[in-house]
Amino acid sequence: MNREEALELVKSKVKNKNLIKHMLAVEAIMRRVAKHFGEDENFWALTGLLHDLDYDVTVNEPEKHSLITVEWLKDYGLDEKILYAIKAHPKKVEPKSKLDWTLFACDPLSGLIVASALMHPTKKLKNLDVKFVMNRFKEKRFAAGAKREDIKECEKLGISLEEFVRLALEGMQSVDKDLGL
Repeated sequence: MNREEALELVKSKVKNKNLIKHMLAVEAIMRRVAKHFGEDENFWALTGLLHDLDYDVTVNEPEKHSLITVEWLKDYGLDEKILYAIKAHPKKVEPKSKLDWTLFACDPLSGLIVASALMHPTKKLKNLDVKFVMNRFKEKRFAAGAKREDIKECEKLGISLEEFVRLALEGMQSVDKDLGL
């Protein structure tokens, strides 16, 4: 499956425009982190793009989240590593690889970065820096749904929280127009 096919699948399964933007943000972060580690950028980005494919149908049944996505994707012949990472992001299975841990940690971080942009005076991703996001990270009530303990799992990748935020921010800034920020 190439990116265009994946995006068409996302658009056919996901009706919430903000959820699609979230999936694009996670795709961009995954691509940037893959580049940092010298990994296959397209492979990692595809994992990020597809990770919440079933969210619209599992929103009221979180115990099924990611499992339906994996069922849908089995017919596409995707690498088992992609399917495993998708199941690992809501911890249906334990994250093991750099791919798994990156998806697990960047999923909530993307929301924190979007919330940070929306409270910034300019409301633009391009004007955010690591310090601004880290200050929001320390505010427990700010974007409370972005689980800080999950984001901190980036340290399992062998990089600091600040470095992970920098990479995520760079990734999202590269698609700011698609995200409307």
